[in-house]
Amino acid sequence: MCRRVLVTGGAGFVGSHLIKRLLADGDEVLCVDNFFTGSRKNIEPFLGHPSFELMRHDVTFPLYVEIDQIYNLACPASPIHYQRDPVQTTKTSVLGAVNMLGIAKRLDIPILQASTSEVYGDPEIHPQVENYVGHVNPIGVRSCYDEGKRVAETLFFDYRRQYDLDIKVARIFNTYGPQMQVEDGRVVSTFIVQALRGDPITIFGDGSQTRSFCYVDDLVDGLVRLMNTPHEVTGPINLGNPGEFTMLELAQKVIALTDSGSEITYKPLPPDDPTRRKPDISLARRVLDWTPTVALEEGLKPTMAYFQRTLADRAVLCRSQDGLEA
Repeated sequence: MCRRVLVTGGAGFVGSHLIKRLLADGDEVLCVDNFFTGSRKNIEPFLGHPSFELMRHDVTFPLYVEIDQIYNLACPASPIHYQRDPVQTTKTSVLGAVNMLGIAKRLDIPILQASTSEVYGDPEIHPQVENYVGHVNPIGVRSCYDEGKRVAETLFFDYRRQYDLDIKVARIFNTYGPQMQVEDGRVVSTFIVQALRGDPITIFGDGSQTRSFCYVDDLVDGLVRLMNTPHEVTGPINLGNPGEFTMLELAQKVIALTDSGSEITYKPLPPDDPTRRKPDISLARRVLDWTPTVALEEGLKPTMAYFQRTLADRAVLCRSQDGLEA
């Protein structure tokens, strides 16, 4: 059956990979994005596709469309981007959820919320399980994102309790892959770009803090599986790779894979930066029959190749502009 699927934030990193998967599955896709952090380049391959439609729109304003499913991914996801306009970040999470839930209620269709491991804050238990309520600073510089996503989850479950809406909530852990932005401030992209340029690799803190890195294709598969579960499955469900690496281990792996001469430098740890992050994915294994298949080193290779091409294209563009200015 061909479904008409709305993907908010579809021009973003994860959104564009999700759209690619949905089109391959035979769905029609309506991509909604205001391009605050999304990139038109990410969706260029789809622009001539007969089953793809693009709408430039800010989800904090109402939207009137007819669709069969909603993936709500709209929200800046990297600290650099969501701290640039923290008020808008909170509004995107909260008002965006209200508007998308309103569409789902009107049409009586399933809706999936792309939540985040950041709802756990700096966790006091390890690994993180879905019934852990978190340890979050509500007034810190990261709160616009952390608390915005927590409120969005509240709205989703209140719509479920009050209207029996078919909701799905995915708590996404660190994800990486091609089409990440060069300056998004996420650790994988930052380390790769610094290594490719031969710049010092910057580690905040002593490098002992940990993260778990999920390749984007694995994540997208988890999202699609969750969306297509029965009505009684709501989540929240952790989606991430349980492999745990310190920041120092990641930096060393990136240096080795890029054959870079970059040295490692250390800076103070930012406020409220979680010291450990690792998902317990027992629920995803049981309910979705989902387990990540791409190992970190395997996923880093195409990611590095993407950044090599991107940096090379930028260099050509700069030389061209310099020539015109001369």
